[in-house]
Amino acid sequence: MRWQGQKLGVDDTAALPGMERMDGLVRSVTTPEFAGMTFHEVLAKTALNRVPGASAMPFDWTVNPYRGCSHSCAYCLSPDTLILAADGRHVALADVKVGDGIIGTERRGAYRRFVRTEVLAKWPTRKRAFRVTLADGTEIVASADHRFLTERGWKFVRGAMQGPDQRPYLTTSNRLQGFGVGAITPESARTSLDVVGAAVKTSSDLRVVSVEDLGYEIDMIDITTGTGDFIANGVVSHNCFARKTHEYLDLDSGADFDSQIVVKVNVADVLRGELRRGSWAREPVMLGTNTDPYQRAEGRYRLMPDIIGALTENRTPFSILTKGTLLRRDLPLLTDAAKEVHVTLAMSIAVFDDTLQRSLEPGTPTAEARLDTVRAATDAGFRVTVFLMPILPHLTDSVAALDHALARIRAAGAPRVVYGALHLRPGAKEWFLQWLEREHPELVSSYRGLYPGVSVQAPQAYRRWLGKRVQPLLRMHRLDGWDEDDHPRGRPQPGLASRTATAPRLGPVRTTGSTASARPSVAPASEPTLF
Repeated sequence: MRWQGQKLGVDDTAALPGMERMDGLVRSVTTPEFAGMTFHEVLAKTALNRVPGASAMPFDWTVNPYRGCSHSCAYCLSPDTLILAADGRHVALADVKVGDGIIGTERRGAYRRFVRTEVLAKWPTRKRAFRVTLADGTEIVASADHRFLTERGWKFVRGAMQGPDQRPYLTTSNRLQGFGVGAITPESARTSLDVVGAAVKTSSDLRVVSVEDLGYEIDMIDITTGTGDFIANGVVSHNCFARKTHEYLDLDSGADFDSQIVVKVNVADVLRGELRRGSWAREPVMLGTNTDPYQRAEGRYRLMPDIIGALTENRTPFSILTKGTLLRRDLPLLTDAAKEVHVTLAMSIAVFDDTLQRSLEPGTPTAEARLDTVRAATDAGFRVTVFLMPILPHLTDSVAALDHALARIRAAGAPRVVYGALHLRPGAKEWFLQWLEREHPELVSSYRGLYPGVSVQAPQAYRRWLGKRVQPLLRMHRLDGWDEDDHPRGRPQPGLASRTATAPRLGPVRTTGSTASARPSVAPASEPTLF
C-alpha cells in the first residue's frame, strides 16, 4: 500500500480546507487504496471519553482511536456564529474547544429546558452557505442541511415538499425557539442571562424573514454535544448526528465517512497516562461506540494492539464491538489479555442477504466474513455476542430471514444475540429514505407510517410483534437472546462476550448500525455501532 504523506503548510491548506485549525495535526495522508479519502493524523490530548450522564448507554467510558469527518459534516455553521457558553458568555464557534461547557436543551416532563452540556467533538468542513434572517435582526449563516428548532419542531435550512429531497424546512411562517442575538457582536456579547433550568420559550421576534442562498461555499465548523444541540446566535440549533447516522445504518466508516478520517496516532500513549492516574477506578471501557476500531485503516495504523496492551497492563476490563474482520489479527493478544482482565467481544451483523448487504453497507465485510471472525474468536475461547441489529421492517424481519440469520449465528458458535428494530434519528432518516426511494420505492409509504415525523423508533406495537417473532426462533436455535430495550442503563445486565466466567460482566452495548449502533449520542460517535 502506497501512502503519500502531505505535510501541512501554506501551500497545502487550499487542498484541505479548514484543516489548519485542527489541534495537533501532524500530517494528512492519501493512498490509491482508499480513493477519495484523506487520513488526518493527529496527536490526541485525551483518550478516555466519559459518556454523558443522561445517556442510556450501559457503560461510562469509551476509547475511539478513529473519527470520520465527511458524512458527519452535514450540519455546519459559519465559524463566527456565537455559541452560548455555560458561564453565560457568547463565544465564536471557531474558538469553542472540545471539553468546553456550553448550553444545550433537554426535554424534562412537558417542557424543553436549557441545561449545561459539553462539547464532545469539533471539526471543520466546507459547504455552500445560506443566510437565515430573523425579524429581530438575528442572522445565521449555515449549510442547507443544518437544522433549527421551530415552534413546529426541527426544520432544515433547505428542503422540498416532495421527491427524494423531501424533508421539513424553514419557511417565513416559522418562528425559531430561543432568545436571539439581533445585532449583538462577539465584542459586545460578553454575558447573558443564566438560563440553566429555564423553559425554552421564544422571548424575541424570531420569525423567519428570509432564507438566502449566498451562492458560494465557505469554511464551516460543526460540533457534537452531550445533549445533541446547542445555542447558536441565540436560537436552538441541532448538532451533527453523522456518527449516529453511521451507527444506526450499520455503515462501514470507510464507506460512510468517505472523505476525511481523523486518526489519533498517539492514542495508546495518552491512554496509558490517563490509566496511571490515581483517580482511575478501573471501570469498564468500551471500544466501538462511535467509530469501528477495526475499520480498514486499522490495517495500516495498528492502534488497537497498543490500546489493548495499555488496558491490560492497568487491569482495566474492556469490551470491543466491531463489524471488522481485522479483529482476528489481535485474537492472540486478546487471549493473553483475558488471562489478566475481563475481556468481552461482540460482532455486529445486521444483513445476511449478500445483495441487500452490498446495497446498504457498501465496503463492509460480508456476513460470512464476519461469521468466520466469530468462529475464530469462539475457537480462541470467547463467548461472542452477535448484534442482530438493526432489523429492517419488510426487508429483514420475515420468519425466513430471521431463521436464516439465527441459524448461521448459531453455526458460527455464538451463544447469544441482541436484536432490535431499526432506529432512524434525524439525519439518518433522510439518508435512509433516499436509499429506500431508490432501491425499494414500494416500501416508502410503509416506512413513513412506521416512522412518522420526527419519530426515531418503530412503534411499540411493531417492536412487540418483532419480539414475539424472534423469541421462538432463539429458543429453537438454542440461543440466549434479548431485545435491546430489555436492559436499561443502571440495571444489572448480562455480558457481551466473555472469556472469564467469574469476572464481573459488562452490559450489552445498544447498537445502531455501523459496528454496533449506539443509541443516544456520544456521537460521536460515527459511524461502528451500538444501538
